[in-house]
Amino acid sequence: MQPPTTGETAAKGADGQAQGESPEGYQRGLGSRQIQMIAIGGTIGTGLFLGAGTAISQAGPSLIIWYAVAGVVLLFVMRALGELLTHKPVAGSFAEYAREFLGPFWGYATAWTYWIMWVTTGMAEITAAGQYVKYWFPGIEQWQTALVSLVVLLAVNLISVKAFGELEFWFALVKVVAIVGMILIGLGVLLIGFGDVGKTASVTHLWQDGGIAPNGVHDSLMTLQIVLFAYLGVELVGVTAGEAENPKKNIPRAINSLPLRFGLFYIGTLLVILSVVSWTEFHPGVSPFVAAFAKIGIPAAAGIVNFIVLTAALSSCNAGGLYSTARMLRTASVNGHAPKALSKLTGRGVPAPALAVSAVTMGAGVLINALDPDHAFTYITSVSTGGAILVWSVILVTHMRYRRAVAVGSAEPSPYRMPGAPYTNWLALAFFALVTVLIAWSSDSRVALYVMGVWVALLTAGWAVLRKRGVGGRGFLGGPGILGLGPRVKRTSRPT
Repeated sequence: MQPPTTGETAAKGADGQAQGESPEGYQRGLGSRQIQMIAIGGTIGTGLFLGAGTAISQAGPSLIIWYAVAGVVLLFVMRALGELLTHKPVAGSFAEYAREFLGPFWGYATAWTYWIMWVTTGMAEITAAGQYVKYWFPGIEQWQTALVSLVVLLAVNLISVKAFGELEFWFALVKVVAIVGMILIGLGVLLIGFGDVGKTASVTHLWQDGGIAPNGVHDSLMTLQIVLFAYLGVELVGVTAGEAENPKKNIPRAINSLPLRFGLFYIGTLLVILSVVSWTEFHPGVSPFVAAFAKIGIPAAAGIVNFIVLTAALSSCNAGGLYSTARMLRTASVNGHAPKALSKLTGRGVPAPALAVSAVTMGAGVLINALDPDHAFTYITSVSTGGAILVWSVILVTHMRYRRAVAVGSAEPSPYRMPGAPYTNWLALAFFALVTVLIAWSSDSRVALYVMGVWVALLTAGWAVLRKRGVGGRGFLGGPGILGLGPRVKRTSRPT
Protein backbone atom coordinates (compact mmCIF):
# COMPACT_ATOMS: atom_id res chain seq x y z
CA MET A 1 0.00 0.00 0.00
CA GLN A 2 1.22 3.48 -0.77
CA PRO A 3 1.85 5.77 2.21
CA PRO A 4 -0.89 8.31 2.95
CA THR A 5 -0.52 11.65 1.30
CA THR A 6 0.11 14.84 3.26
CA GLY A 7 -2.84 15.88 5.34
CA GLU A 8 -4.27 12.37 5.63
CA THR A 9 -2.11 11.06 8.44
CA ALA A 10 -3.96 13.02 11.09
CA ALA A 11 -7.39 11.64 10.47
CA LYS A 12 -8.06 7.93 10.68
CA GLY A 13 -11.31 6.11 10.13
CA ALA A 14 -12.72 3.25 12.12
CA ASP A 15 -10.82 0.77 9.98
CA GLY A 16 -7.51 2.48 10.69
CA GLN A 17 -7.23 3.91 7.21
CA ALA A 18 -6.72 7.56 6.47
CA GLN A 19 -9.92 9.32 5.60
CA GLY A 20 -10.49 9.19 1.87
CA GLU A 21 -8.11 6.22 1.46
CA SER A 22 -8.91 2.56 0.92
CA PRO A 23 -6.82 -0.28 2.41
CA GLU A 24 -5.24 -0.81 -1.02
CA GLY A 25 -3.98 2.78 -1.23
CA TYR A 26 -6.66 4.09 -3.58
CA GLN A 27 -8.49 7.34 -2.91
CA ARG A 28 -12.20 7.00 -2.09
CA GLY A 29 -13.16 9.68 -4.60
CA LEU A 30 -16.35 8.15 -6.03
CA GLY A 31 -19.47 9.58 -4.38
CA SER A 32 -22.98 8.15 -4.29
CA ARG A 33 -24.20 9.93 -7.44
CA GLN A 34 -21.13 8.75 -9.37
CA ILE A 35 -21.48 5.16 -8.17
CA GLN A 36 -25.14 5.17 -9.22
CA MET A 37 -24.33 6.55 -12.65
CA ILE A 38 -21.40 4.19 -13.18
CA ALA A 39 -23.76 1.31 -12.35
CA ILE A 40 -26.29 2.69 -14.83
CA GLY A 41 -23.73 3.48 -17.51
CA GLY A 42 -22.21 0.02 -17.23
CA THR A 43 -25.45 -1.51 -18.49
CA ILE A 44 -25.88 0.80 -21.48
CA GLY A 45 -23.24 0.21 -24.09
CA THR A 46 -22.38 -0.88 -27.58
CA GLY A 47 -24.07 -4.27 -27.24
CA LEU A 48 -27.48 -2.60 -26.98
CA PHE A 49 -26.94 0.33 -29.32
CA LEU A 50 -25.04 -1.42 -32.13
CA GLY A 51 -25.23 -5.17 -31.58
CA ALA A 52 -29.03 -5.11 -31.22
CA GLY A 53 -29.34 -4.35 -34.95
CA THR A 54 -27.87 -7.74 -35.83
CA ALA A 55 -29.84 -9.50 -33.10
CA ILE A 56 -33.18 -7.97 -34.17
CA SER A 57 -32.66 -9.01 -37.79
CA GLN A 58 -32.03 -12.58 -36.61
CA ALA A 59 -34.43 -13.05 -33.70
CA GLY A 60 -37.20 -10.56 -34.44
CA PRO A 61 -39.40 -9.56 -31.48
CA SER A 62 -38.35 -12.69 -29.55
CA LEU A 63 -35.16 -10.78 -28.74
CA ILE A 64 -37.14 -9.02 -26.01
CA ILE A 65 -37.70 -12.36 -24.28
CA TRP A 66 -33.98 -13.17 -24.29
CA TYR A 67 -33.08 -9.77 -22.88
CA ALA A 68 -35.56 -10.42 -20.06
CA VAL A 69 -34.21 -13.93 -19.37
CA ALA A 70 -30.58 -12.78 -19.44
CA GLY A 71 -31.50 -9.85 -17.21
CA VAL A 72 -32.88 -12.19 -14.53
CA VAL A 73 -29.73 -14.34 -14.69
CA LEU A 74 -27.48 -11.29 -14.37
CA LEU A 75 -29.54 -10.14 -11.38
CA PHE A 76 -28.58 -13.41 -9.68
CA VAL A 77 -24.91 -12.78 -10.49
CA MET A 78 -25.06 -9.26 -9.14
CA ARG A 79 -26.86 -10.23 -5.95
CA ALA A 80 -24.16 -12.85 -5.37
CA LEU A 81 -21.47 -10.24 -6.00
CA GLY A 82 -23.31 -7.74 -3.79
CA GLU A 83 -23.25 -10.18 -0.89
CA LEU A 84 -19.50 -10.65 -1.33
CA LEU A 85 -18.92 -6.89 -1.66
CA THR A 86 -20.74 -6.09 1.56
CA HIS A 87 -18.81 -8.89 3.26
CA LYS A 88 -15.55 -7.14 2.35
CA PRO A 89 -15.43 -4.16 -0.07
CA VAL A 90 -12.02 -4.28 -1.75
CA ALA A 91 -10.67 -2.93 -5.01
CA GLY A 92 -9.78 -6.38 -6.33
CA SER A 93 -13.44 -7.33 -5.96
CA PHE A 94 -14.31 -10.77 -7.36
CA ALA A 95 -10.66 -11.57 -8.14
CA GLU A 96 -9.84 -11.13 -4.46
CA TYR A 97 -12.87 -13.16 -3.40
CA ALA A 98 -11.90 -15.96 -5.79
CA ARG A 99 -8.40 -15.96 -4.27
CA GLU A 100 -9.81 -16.06 -0.74
CA PHE A 101 -12.51 -18.69 -1.17
CA LEU A 102 -11.36 -20.78 -4.14
CA GLY A 103 -7.59 -20.51 -3.91
CA PRO A 104 -4.69 -18.46 -5.31
CA PHE A 105 -4.96 -19.87 -8.84
CA TRP A 106 -8.54 -18.68 -9.18
CA GLY A 107 -7.68 -15.20 -7.98
CA TYR A 108 -4.89 -15.09 -10.54
CA ALA A 109 -7.04 -16.52 -13.35
CA THR A 110 -10.02 -14.28 -12.60
CA ALA A 111 -7.98 -11.08 -12.51
CA TRP A 112 -6.24 -11.82 -15.80
CA THR A 113 -9.40 -13.09 -17.51
CA TYR A 114 -11.33 -10.00 -16.47
CA TRP A 115 -8.47 -7.88 -17.75
CA ILE A 116 -8.39 -9.53 -21.18
CA MET A 117 -12.20 -9.50 -21.32
CA TRP A 118 -12.39 -5.74 -20.87
CA VAL A 119 -9.38 -5.02 -23.03
CA THR A 120 -11.14 -6.80 -25.90
CA THR A 121 -14.43 -5.13 -25.01
CA GLY A 122 -12.66 -1.79 -25.10
CA MET A 123 -11.53 -2.71 -28.60
CA ALA A 124 -15.19 -3.30 -29.50
CA GLU A 125 -16.18 0.06 -28.07
CA ILE A 126 -13.60 2.01 -30.02
CA THR A 127 -14.59 -0.05 -33.08
CA ALA A 128 -18.16 1.17 -32.59
CA ALA A 129 -16.97 4.73 -32.03
CA GLY A 130 -15.30 4.63 -35.43
CA GLN A 131 -18.52 3.43 -37.05
CA TYR A 132 -20.58 6.16 -35.40
CA VAL A 133 -18.22 8.94 -36.45
CA LYS A 134 -18.45 7.71 -40.05
CA TYR A 135 -22.15 8.63 -39.89
CA TRP A 136 -21.09 12.29 -40.07
CA PHE A 137 -17.65 11.97 -41.64
CA PRO A 138 -17.55 9.05 -44.08
CA GLY A 139 -14.02 9.94 -45.11
CA ILE A 140 -12.53 9.30 -41.65
CA GLU A 141 -11.20 5.79 -41.20
CA GLN A 142 -12.46 3.74 -38.23
CA TRP A 143 -8.97 3.19 -36.87
CA GLN A 144 -8.29 6.95 -36.76
CA THR A 145 -11.31 7.59 -34.54
CA ALA A 146 -10.38 4.59 -32.39
CA LEU A 147 -6.87 5.91 -31.79
CA VAL A 148 -7.95 9.44 -30.86
CA SER A 149 -10.67 8.12 -28.52
CA LEU A 150 -8.20 5.87 -26.72
CA VAL A 151 -5.65 8.65 -26.16
CA VAL A 152 -8.22 11.12 -24.79
CA LEU A 153 -9.81 8.63 -22.38
CA LEU A 154 -6.40 7.52 -21.12
CA ALA A 155 -5.47 11.13 -20.38
CA VAL A 156 -8.62 11.64 -18.27
CA ASN A 157 -8.07 8.41 -16.32
CA LEU A 158 -4.50 9.42 -15.51
CA ILE A 159 -5.63 12.62 -13.76
CA SER A 160 -7.52 11.10 -10.80
CA VAL A 161 -10.39 8.78 -9.93
CA LYS A 162 -12.54 11.88 -9.37
CA ALA A 163 -11.87 13.01 -12.94
CA PHE A 164 -12.81 9.56 -14.21
CA GLY A 165 -15.93 9.48 -12.02
CA GLU A 166 -17.09 12.91 -13.12
CA LEU A 167 -16.63 12.12 -16.81
CA GLU A 168 -18.45 8.82 -16.42
CA PHE A 169 -21.26 10.54 -14.51
CA TRP A 170 -21.97 12.85 -17.45
CA PHE A 171 -21.53 10.07 -19.99
CA ALA A 172 -24.12 7.99 -18.15
CA LEU A 173 -26.47 10.94 -17.63
CA VAL A 174 -26.49 11.65 -21.36
CA LYS A 175 -27.36 8.00 -22.04
CA VAL A 176 -30.17 7.92 -19.49
CA VAL A 177 -31.75 11.14 -20.73
CA ALA A 178 -31.43 9.94 -24.32
CA ILE A 179 -33.08 6.57 -23.69
CA VAL A 180 -35.94 8.14 -21.76
CA GLY A 181 -36.35 10.64 -24.60
CA MET A 182 -36.37 7.86 -27.20
CA ILE A 183 -39.03 5.97 -25.28
CA LEU A 184 -41.21 9.09 -24.94
CA ILE A 185 -40.92 9.90 -28.66
CA GLY A 186 -41.75 6.30 -29.53
CA LEU A 187 -44.79 6.38 -27.27
CA GLY A 188 -45.82 9.63 -28.93
CA VAL A 189 -45.66 7.96 -32.34
CA LEU A 190 -47.76 5.05 -31.07
CA LEU A 191 -50.36 7.10 -29.21
CA ILE A 192 -50.59 10.29 -31.28
CA GLY A 193 -49.45 9.02 -34.65
CA PHE A 194 -46.98 11.73 -35.65
CA GLY A 195 -44.05 11.14 -37.99
CA ASP A 196 -43.71 9.20 -41.22
CA VAL A 197 -44.57 5.90 -39.52
CA GLY A 198 -47.39 7.27 -37.39
CA LYS A 199 -50.08 5.47 -39.40
CA THR A 200 -48.31 2.11 -39.44
CA ALA A 201 -46.83 2.08 -35.92
CA SER A 202 -48.53 -0.53 -33.78
CA VAL A 203 -47.78 -3.03 -31.03
CA THR A 204 -49.04 -5.68 -33.45
CA HIS A 205 -45.58 -5.51 -35.08
CA LEU A 206 -44.47 -7.62 -32.11
CA TRP A 207 -46.34 -10.70 -33.34
CA GLN A 208 -47.87 -10.13 -36.79
CA ASP A 209 -44.80 -9.71 -39.01
CA GLY A 210 -43.92 -13.39 -39.19
CA GLY A 211 -44.52 -14.15 -35.53
CA ILE A 212 -42.56 -13.56 -32.34
CA ALA A 213 -39.63 -15.68 -33.59
CA PRO A 214 -39.98 -15.26 -37.39
CA ASN A 215 -36.75 -17.08 -38.24
CA GLY A 216 -37.39 -19.98 -35.91
CA VAL A 217 -36.41 -20.82 -32.35
CA HIS A 218 -32.91 -21.92 -33.35
CA ASP A 219 -31.97 -18.58 -34.95
CA SER A 220 -33.59 -16.78 -32.04
CA LEU A 221 -31.55 -18.69 -29.46
CA MET A 222 -28.36 -18.00 -31.36
CA THR A 223 -28.65 -14.30 -30.45
CA LEU A 224 -28.02 -15.02 -26.76
CA GLN A 225 -24.33 -14.34 -27.25
CA ILE A 226 -25.13 -10.81 -28.48
CA VAL A 227 -27.62 -10.36 -25.66
CA LEU A 228 -25.05 -11.27 -23.01
CA PHE A 229 -22.53 -8.93 -24.59
CA ALA A 230 -25.05 -6.12 -24.14
CA TYR A 231 -24.98 -6.78 -20.39
CA LEU A 232 -21.20 -6.57 -20.15
CA GLY A 233 -20.34 -3.95 -17.57
CA VAL A 234 -23.11 -4.77 -15.12
CA GLU A 235 -20.39 -6.01 -12.73
CA LEU A 236 -18.38 -2.77 -12.98
CA VAL A 237 -19.91 -1.45 -9.77
CA GLY A 238 -18.00 -4.20 -7.96
CA VAL A 239 -14.65 -2.90 -9.20
CA THR A 240 -15.41 0.52 -7.69
CA ALA A 241 -15.63 -0.91 -4.15
CA GLY A 242 -12.09 0.15 -3.25
CA GLU A 243 -12.66 3.75 -4.35
CA ALA A 244 -16.30 4.26 -3.36
CA GLU A 245 -17.44 6.37 -0.44
CA ASN A 246 -19.41 4.24 2.05
CA PRO A 247 -19.39 1.14 -0.22
CA LYS A 248 -21.49 -1.01 2.12
CA LYS A 249 -24.36 1.43 1.64
CA ASN A 250 -23.89 2.73 -1.90
CA ILE A 251 -23.12 -0.53 -3.69
CA PRO A 252 -26.26 -2.44 -2.50
CA ARG A 253 -28.30 0.62 -3.44
CA ALA A 254 -26.87 0.50 -6.97
CA ILE A 255 -27.51 -3.24 -7.28
CA ASN A 256 -31.08 -2.91 -6.01
CA SER A 257 -31.86 -0.54 -8.86
CA LEU A 258 -30.91 -3.14 -11.49
CA PRO A 259 -34.44 -4.49 -12.14
CA LEU A 260 -35.69 -0.99 -12.93
CA ARG A 261 -32.70 -0.27 -15.17
CA PHE A 262 -32.96 -3.55 -17.06
CA GLY A 263 -36.70 -3.10 -17.49
CA LEU A 264 -36.38 0.47 -18.77
CA PHE A 265 -33.19 0.42 -20.80
CA TYR A 266 -33.55 -2.97 -22.47
CA ILE A 267 -37.10 -4.29 -22.32
CA GLY A 268 -38.87 -0.92 -22.47
CA THR A 269 -36.70 0.47 -25.24
CA LEU A 270 -36.97 -2.61 -27.46
CA LEU A 271 -40.74 -2.87 -26.91
CA VAL A 272 -41.22 0.71 -28.09
CA ILE A 273 -38.81 0.58 -31.03
CA LEU A 274 -40.15 -2.73 -32.38
CA SER A 275 -43.69 -1.42 -32.06
CA VAL A 276 -42.92 1.80 -33.91
CA VAL A 277 -40.99 0.06 -36.73
CA SER A 278 -41.30 -3.55 -37.85
CA TRP A 279 -38.33 -5.78 -37.06
CA THR A 280 -37.94 -6.36 -40.81
CA GLU A 281 -36.63 -2.78 -41.19
CA PHE A 282 -33.52 -3.40 -39.10
CA HIS A 283 -30.24 -4.70 -40.51
CA PRO A 284 -26.90 -5.95 -39.14
CA GLY A 285 -24.30 -3.29 -38.45
CA VAL A 286 -26.83 -0.47 -38.25
CA SER A 287 -27.90 0.92 -34.88
CA PRO A 288 -31.63 0.19 -34.43
CA PHE A 289 -32.00 3.52 -32.64
CA VAL A 290 -30.61 5.54 -35.52
CA ALA A 291 -32.63 3.47 -38.02
CA ALA A 292 -35.87 3.92 -36.05
CA PHE A 293 -35.62 7.71 -35.96
CA ALA A 294 -34.73 7.82 -39.62
CA LYS A 295 -37.94 5.87 -40.35
CA ILE A 296 -39.93 8.24 -38.15
CA GLY A 297 -38.72 11.07 -40.36
CA ILE A 298 -36.73 13.17 -37.91
CA PRO A 299 -33.26 13.43 -39.50
CA ALA A 300 -31.94 15.74 -36.79
CA ALA A 301 -33.03 13.27 -34.15
CA ALA A 302 -31.17 10.46 -35.92
CA GLY A 303 -27.99 12.54 -35.76
CA ILE A 304 -28.58 13.22 -32.08
CA VAL A 305 -29.12 9.54 -31.39
CA ASN A 306 -25.91 8.76 -33.23
CA PHE A 307 -24.12 11.15 -30.89
CA ILE A 308 -25.72 9.40 -27.91
CA VAL A 309 -24.60 5.95 -29.00
CA LEU A 310 -21.12 7.36 -29.64
CA THR A 311 -21.19 8.58 -26.04
CA ALA A 312 -22.27 5.11 -24.90
CA ALA A 313 -19.33 3.48 -26.65
CA LEU A 314 -16.84 5.94 -25.18
CA SER A 315 -18.40 5.54 -21.74
CA SER A 316 -18.05 1.77 -21.81
CA CYS A 317 -14.47 2.06 -23.01
CA ASN A 318 -13.76 4.58 -20.25
CA ALA A 319 -15.27 2.61 -17.36
CA GLY A 320 -14.57 -0.94 -18.46
CA GLY A 321 -11.78 -0.78 -20.97
CA LEU A 322 -9.50 1.48 -18.93
CA TYR A 323 -10.69 1.99 -15.35
CA SER A 324 -11.56 -1.62 -14.48
CA THR A 325 -8.68 -3.24 -16.37
CA ALA A 326 -6.14 -1.04 -14.61
CA ARG A 327 -7.55 -1.99 -11.18
CA MET A 328 -7.57 -5.70 -12.00
CA LEU A 329 -4.05 -5.57 -13.41
CA ARG A 330 -2.82 -3.84 -10.26
CA THR A 331 -4.59 -6.46 -8.12
CA ALA A 332 -2.72 -9.17 -10.03
CA SER A 333 0.53 -7.28 -9.43
CA VAL A 334 -0.09 -6.82 -5.69
CA ASN A 335 -0.75 -10.58 -5.40
CA GLY A 336 2.50 -11.34 -7.19
CA HIS A 337 0.76 -12.48 -10.37
CA ALA A 338 2.01 -9.62 -12.57
CA PRO A 339 5.18 -7.49 -12.70
CA LYS A 340 5.72 -5.56 -9.47
CA ALA A 341 5.98 -2.23 -11.32
CA LEU A 342 2.28 -2.45 -12.18
CA SER A 343 1.30 -2.08 -8.50
CA LYS A 344 2.55 1.50 -8.29
CA LEU A 345 0.13 4.37 -7.66
CA THR A 346 0.55 8.06 -8.36
CA GLY A 347 0.16 10.63 -5.60
CA ARG A 348 -3.53 10.85 -6.54
CA GLY A 349 -4.03 7.11 -6.10
CA VAL A 350 -4.10 6.33 -9.85
CA PRO A 351 -2.52 3.04 -11.05
CA ALA A 352 -0.75 4.78 -13.93
CA PRO A 353 1.53 1.90 -15.05
CA ALA A 354 -1.41 -0.53 -15.17
CA LEU A 355 -3.47 2.04 -17.08
CA ALA A 356 -0.71 2.49 -19.63
CA VAL A 357 -0.36 -1.26 -20.23
CA SER A 358 -4.12 -1.66 -20.69
CA ALA A 359 -4.28 1.23 -23.12
CA VAL A 360 -1.36 -0.02 -25.20
CA THR A 361 -2.93 -3.49 -25.37
CA MET A 362 -6.23 -1.96 -26.44
CA GLY A 363 -4.29 -0.36 -29.24
CA ALA A 364 -4.46 -3.80 -30.88
CA GLY A 365 -8.12 -2.95 -31.52
CA VAL A 366 -6.93 -0.07 -33.67
CA LEU A 367 -4.90 -2.56 -35.72
CA ILE A 368 -7.88 -4.92 -36.06
CA ASN A 369 -9.98 -1.99 -37.29
CA ALA A 370 -7.35 -1.14 -39.87
CA LEU A 371 -6.96 -4.73 -41.13
CA ASP A 372 -10.56 -6.01 -41.07
CA PRO A 373 -13.10 -3.29 -40.19
CA ASP A 374 -16.08 -5.30 -41.50
CA HIS A 375 -15.64 -8.21 -39.06
CA ALA A 376 -13.86 -6.48 -36.17
CA PHE A 377 -16.97 -6.06 -34.02
CA THR A 378 -18.09 -9.70 -34.42
CA TYR A 379 -14.66 -11.13 -33.61
CA ILE A 380 -14.17 -8.95 -30.55
CA THR A 381 -17.66 -9.39 -29.07
CA SER A 382 -17.35 -13.18 -29.32
CA VAL A 383 -14.13 -13.18 -27.30
CA SER A 384 -15.52 -10.67 -24.78
CA THR A 385 -18.65 -12.74 -24.19
CA GLY A 386 -16.56 -15.88 -23.59
CA GLY A 387 -14.48 -14.05 -20.98
CA ALA A 388 -17.58 -12.63 -19.33
CA ILE A 389 -19.16 -16.06 -18.97
CA LEU A 390 -16.02 -17.32 -17.24
CA VAL A 391 -15.87 -14.36 -14.84
CA TRP A 392 -19.59 -14.38 -14.02
CA SER A 393 -19.40 -18.14 -13.39
CA VAL A 394 -16.46 -17.66 -11.01
CA ILE A 395 -18.50 -15.06 -9.10
CA LEU A 396 -21.35 -17.55 -8.67
CA VAL A 397 -19.06 -20.40 -7.56
CA THR A 398 -17.13 -18.08 -5.23
CA HIS A 399 -20.41 -17.00 -3.65
CA MET A 400 -21.36 -20.62 -2.97
CA ARG A 401 -17.95 -21.19 -1.40
CA TYR A 402 -18.41 -18.06 0.72
CA ARG A 403 -21.82 -19.27 1.93
CA ARG A 404 -20.20 -22.55 2.94
CA ALA A 405 -17.54 -20.64 4.87
CA VAL A 406 -20.25 -18.65 6.65
CA ALA A 407 -22.08 -21.87 7.51
CA VAL A 408 -19.05 -23.28 9.32
CA GLY A 409 -18.19 -20.00 11.00
CA SER A 410 -14.97 -19.14 9.16
CA ALA A 411 -16.42 -16.04 7.47
CA GLU A 412 -18.69 -13.27 8.67
CA PRO A 413 -22.22 -13.27 7.19
CA SER A 414 -23.30 -10.34 5.06
CA PRO A 415 -26.55 -8.47 5.74
CA TYR A 416 -27.11 -8.24 1.97
CA ARG A 417 -27.96 -11.78 0.86
CA MET A 418 -28.58 -13.39 -2.50
CA PRO A 419 -32.10 -14.86 -2.62
CA GLY A 420 -32.59 -18.53 -3.42
CA ALA A 421 -28.94 -19.55 -3.11
CA PRO A 422 -27.51 -22.03 -3.99
CA TYR A 423 -30.32 -22.96 -6.39
CA THR A 424 -30.22 -19.61 -8.14
CA ASN A 425 -26.44 -20.01 -8.50
CA TRP A 426 -26.87 -23.33 -10.27
CA LEU A 427 -29.68 -21.97 -12.45
CA ALA A 428 -27.46 -19.12 -13.64
CA LEU A 429 -24.53 -21.49 -14.24
CA ALA A 430 -26.79 -23.74 -16.34
CA PHE A 431 -27.80 -20.72 -18.44
CA PHE A 432 -24.16 -19.82 -19.06
CA ALA A 433 -23.48 -23.43 -20.06
CA LEU A 434 -26.30 -23.19 -22.62
CA VAL A 435 -24.88 -19.99 -24.10
CA THR A 436 -21.45 -21.63 -24.34
CA VAL A 437 -22.95 -24.51 -26.34
CA LEU A 438 -24.67 -22.00 -28.64
CA ILE A 439 -21.40 -20.14 -29.17
CA ALA A 440 -19.79 -23.42 -30.20
CA TRP A 441 -22.72 -24.13 -32.55
CA SER A 442 -22.14 -21.04 -34.72
CA SER A 443 -19.13 -20.84 -37.03
CA ASP A 444 -19.09 -17.04 -36.65
CA SER A 445 -18.83 -17.06 -32.86
CA ARG A 446 -16.90 -20.32 -32.45
CA VAL A 447 -13.67 -18.35 -32.70
CA ALA A 448 -14.35 -17.23 -29.12
CA LEU A 449 -13.94 -20.79 -27.82
CA TYR A 450 -10.72 -21.26 -29.75
CA VAL A 451 -9.35 -18.04 -28.33
CA MET A 452 -10.53 -18.88 -24.81
CA GLY A 453 -8.91 -22.33 -25.13
CA VAL A 454 -5.62 -20.66 -25.98
CA TRP A 455 -6.17 -18.23 -23.12
CA VAL A 456 -6.70 -21.05 -20.61
CA ALA A 457 -3.52 -22.71 -21.86
CA LEU A 458 -1.61 -19.44 -21.40
CA LEU A 459 -3.04 -18.99 -17.90
CA THR A 460 -2.04 -22.51 -16.94
CA ALA A 461 1.46 -22.04 -18.32
CA GLY A 462 1.80 -18.72 -16.52
CA TRP A 463 0.68 -20.30 -13.26
CA ALA A 464 3.27 -23.04 -13.65
CA VAL A 465 5.97 -20.38 -14.04
CA LEU A 466 4.74 -18.55 -10.94
CA ARG A 467 4.72 -21.77 -8.93
CA LYS A 468 8.33 -22.48 -9.91
CA ARG A 469 9.25 -19.01 -8.69
CA GLY A 470 7.43 -19.64 -5.44
CA VAL A 471 4.94 -16.83 -6.06
CA GLY A 472 1.64 -18.52 -6.93
CA GLY A 473 0.93 -20.55 -3.82
CA ARG A 474 -1.39 -23.53 -3.45
CA GLY A 475 -4.94 -23.81 -4.66
CA PHE A 476 -4.92 -25.02 -8.28
CA LEU A 477 -7.84 -27.43 -8.68
CA GLY A 478 -7.14 -28.78 -5.22
CA GLY A 479 -8.92 -29.35 -1.96
CA PRO A 480 -12.55 -30.00 -1.08
CA GLY A 481 -15.44 -27.57 -1.33
CA ILE A 482 -17.73 -26.36 -4.05
CA LEU A 483 -16.83 -28.26 -7.25
CA GLY A 484 -13.67 -29.42 -5.44
CA LEU A 485 -12.13 -25.97 -5.71
CA GLY A 486 -10.07 -24.06 -3.18
CA PRO A 487 -8.53 -24.73 0.19
CA ARG A 488 -10.29 -26.50 3.01
CA VAL A 489 -12.54 -24.30 5.15
CA LYS A 490 -11.77 -24.66 8.83
CA ARG A 491 -14.71 -24.91 11.18
CA THR A 492 -14.66 -22.50 14.11
CA SER A 493 -18.07 -21.54 15.41
CA ARG A 494 -21.36 -20.91 13.70
CA PRO A 495 -22.35 -17.25 13.33
CA THR A 496 -25.16 -16.14 15.53
